Order: sequence, then C-alpha cells, then structure tokens
Amino acid sequence: MEWRTHITIDPSICHGKACIKGTRIMASVVLDNLAAGQSPDEIVQLYPTLRREDVTAVMAYAAELARERVVLTSAA
Repeated sequence: MEWRTHITIDPSICHGKACIKGTRIMASVVLDNLAAGQSPDEIVQLYPTLRREDVTAVMAYAAELARERVVLTSAA
C-alpha cells in the first residue's frame, strides 16, 4: 500500500495535519475510530467521502510513523 497516494499534508488544510486527499478528514480521526473498535467498513459508512483504500492507507501511514519514532513508556 502506497499511502502517499491517499494522504496529504498541506499547511493550509487542517493546520498541516495529515488528511485524506480531497477531504478534511484527518488520519488521526480514522485511527481514533479504528482504536475505538470500528471496522474499516463502519468508518466508510460514517464518512461517505472515504473509500476503504483510504482507511488502509491511514493504517500504512501509522505503521510507518511507528517505525520512525520511538515513544517511551514508563515501566509498570
């Protein structure tokens, strides 16, 4: 999945947050819905301008971010 064909980052749209191309739907909104347990098909129903491929692209984008950045967690 080449997420760059589905996601854009433009300083003039949503304050430069990653969004689905042609929309103002931020990648973080899609990820929040996935984290809440919604399926890609449910998300597409909630946001009719999205396609299932857009949701997959957001997951690929998040995976790449996770590989590039280390988030420290506290020991339990």
